[in-house]
Amino acid sequence: MPTHIPAAERTLAVFEIFAREKRELSNSEMARLLDVAESSSSDLLFTLHSLGYLMRTPRTRRFYPTARMFEAARRIAENDPLSGVAREAVEQLVDKTNESAFFGVLEADAVKVVATQASRNPLRYILEVGERVAAHASALGKSLLGLLPPEALAPRVQGLRLGAVTPRTITSAKALIADIERQRQLGWYEATGEGTDGVSGLAVSGWLGDQAVAVSLAGPTERVQSQRGAYVKALEDVRGALLGGG
Repeated sequence: MPTHIPAAERTLAVFEIFAREKRELSNSEMARLLDVAESSSSDLLFTLHSLGYLMRTPRTRRFYPTARMFEAARRIAENDPLSGVAREAVEQLVDKTNESAFFGVLEADAVKVVATQASRNPLRYILEVGERVAAHASALGKSLLGLLPPEALAPRVQGLRLGAVTPRTITSAKALIADIERQRQLGWYEATGEGTDGVSGLAVSGWLGDQAVAVSLAGPTERVQSQRGAYVKALEDVRGALLGGG
């Protein structure tokens, strides 16, 4: 039976506190925020400082994280299988279509963009890695919701905040469920001006192990609509090469 290690939990809590406070902290402040004795906090901060994870300011002698944790996290992320597949997916999709491509995962009410690559066209749609788009107003979101079994889709949609992002956003749970079910039958998903005026997105979804993921492209509505057939095929080709079926 695995054992809970309080010291490991407390160590991670130190970095979470720095992330929340966004400032240098003294030992007494950290002890108060950790709710531990100052002697325990001092030992923990001393250890992290000696290992190079914390620095001390020259004048106040307060603590703050160094870049060592960031660098370790960056190296881990660079070799994360999800990130690797995501980058390859958007690269392939841009090569096939020359439209901006995105790879995302579903969170509570939104889709988090894990990878992105911009179109080379002068008129293009751009999102940055880490941005979140409304699940109900994007092709990415609809495609991820479409992976849910029918009996799970309705309660999930009813729990979303269906705000109007544009005048074309679907804000009725019943209408959104019907739209997702219709597109589920097609095997691909579309959002036309629902998240951004004048922009259309197409998406497909699938499974990377047990992680639900989606890949999409987006661009000016007129261009996307005129190339819809070719773009859908490109999406399906990328899904077939890299993911499980949607």
